[in-house]
Amino acid sequence: MTDIIKRTTLMVRDGDRASHWYQTVLGMTKWMDTPFTLTGTQLAAGKKGDRTRLIILKCEDDLIGMIGLLEWLDPKMNAPEELPEEIKFGAPVFVVASEDARGALERARTLGSRVHCEPREWTVTGADGKQKDMIGCSFWDLDGYFFEVNQVVKVHD
Repeated sequence: MTDIIKRTTLMVRDGDRASHWYQTVLGMTKWMDTPFTLTGTQLAAGKKGDRTRLIILKCEDDLIGMIGLLEWLDPKMNAPEELPEEIKFGAPVFVVASEDARGALERARTLGSRVHCEPREWTVTGADGKQKDMIGCSFWDLDGYFFEVNQVVKVHD
């Protein structure tokens, strides 16, 4: 059996605000929302006894592509005041297949996201060798995670 990556968990300042962003911008739905007290062993953040909240959101699949939002409740974790303006080593790039890239960008902008790239048309050759016409854009979420959103407009034979 090959391992799968089922979820990426992101540290967020405010679980409700972040959850609202993901549900509104990307159309995700809440799969779980629960408090956790850290054991101090498995997670390389915080310390034993810290109280956290984990919200897990999903797209179409109940096993892969999920996003966890981890908020520190007690003690509150200090978050950087300045959000990133570029991607650096160690920072993920989330690539989203969307049916409405322009709409996703506008919803993100309305909720306060910083836009990196307005929608643009481009062409790529896919792994299947077929040429695909795309619309793509990119922006950050409210906690500084970077998203590239792509929409397939046409696949050429």
